[in-house]
Amino acid sequence: MIELPVIEEKNRHRKPKWLKIELPKGEKYRHVKSLVKEHQLHTICEDGQCPNMGECWGEGTATFMILGNVCTRSCSFCAVATGRPQTLDTDEPQRVAEAVRLMEVKHCVLTSVNRDELPDGGAQIWADTIIELKTLSPQTTIEVLIPDFKANWEALQLVVNAKPEVISHNMETVEELYRKVRPQAKYQRSLDQILRTKNAGARTKSGFMVGLGETEAQVIRLMEDLHKHGLDVLTIGQYLQPTHLHLNVEEYITPEQFKKYEDIGYEIGFDYVESGPLVRSSYHSERHVVPQGRRKPVEA
Repeated sequence: MIELPVIEEKNRHRKPKWLKIELPKGEKYRHVKSLVKEHQLHTICEDGQCPNMGECWGEGTATFMILGNVCTRSCSFCAVATGRPQTLDTDEPQRVAEAVRLMEVKHCVLTSVNRDELPDGGAQIWADTIIELKTLSPQTTIEVLIPDFKANWEALQLVVNAKPEVISHNMETVEELYRKVRPQAKYQRSLDQILRTKNAGARTKSGFMVGLGETEAQVIRLMEDLHKHGLDVLTIGQYLQPTHLHLNVEEYITPEQFKKYEDIGYEIGFDYVESGPLVRSSYHSERHVVPQGRRKPVEA
């Protein structure tokens, strides 16, 4: 079994040079930030402390987080607040769609907190938001990063029927670390959701983090499981600890190892693989809409 490269103990909490990022800046970034505030919206860019916020917002794009900013689950890697969500905001779909129209977004990514207290997990709000977006901004393509809806497949079908261009559901980590990383989720349930989404005719996407203590063999098995369950697009990024209350970073994975995972992903058969230290689910997502990935060249 090949282990992932490990940073020496005395340096394991010091970020390597390849993880350095510039602070958000620029007129376009400030414009997007003002629109988000004006329309009382939440973005995973801010709530999830995404390292690519400056780059994406500088390009006039953002990932909107619907269904509030309080999650009913307590994943040990996530910066989003956990607790009892407020009353369902049925006006949110229209506000999100109006903001996207004003921003002239060509490609919009939607994600959400988990709302396990709702019978449909918030699926109707998901569907309403997609429909409003298509009505007010028909030129905008849409990717949705959805929760597992606790295996409520009728809820999943509501999202599928709204016809976003890409339907994503993140695995987040290898099966062996689920109890520690995603205690309220189930590995096979997430795989089943991806397969059902693919069988419904949608373009499928998922992502996971590395640096939580997984082995290379476990990562490869996760990739193989995803391919068997109909995944089209895969993203792989470095786990970064949001606060001292969250899981520690066990390893900082090198850019060379990320490139190796990318090559393995293409060999397995994914249409598109985005793999790198700062890659997040919505990074370069506009490239994932149609099958035009950077395929690994066929050996002569």
